[in-house]
Amino acid sequence: MKMSLSKKKLLRGQGHKLKPIITISDKGLSEALINEFEKTIDHHQLIKIRIRNSDRKSRIETLDELCHMTKSFLISSIGNTAIIFRENSKPTENPE
Repeated sequence: MKMSLSKKKLLRGQGHKLKPIITISDKGLSEALINEFEKTIDHHQLIKIRIRNSDRKSRIETLDELCHMTKSFLISSIGNTAIIFRENSKPTENPE
């Protein structure tokens, strides 16, 4: 599924002011990290993460694998920081 360029720009602007919530260490993606990521992205939809891999190629591979496993979108990646988005899979309740 593709995302429009205008929506990516909007989300990038919103994600700029966020602080990193999750940090991925040199050990990579563990089951516990994926579970925490799932809980966090379900709650916030747009999150900023920090990746502590030493080289760019491994950071990109880790981000690609994370997005593929969790069916989320990589909005932006600059240095050790990335912004990831996934629409909330659960409908929000409207108190009326």
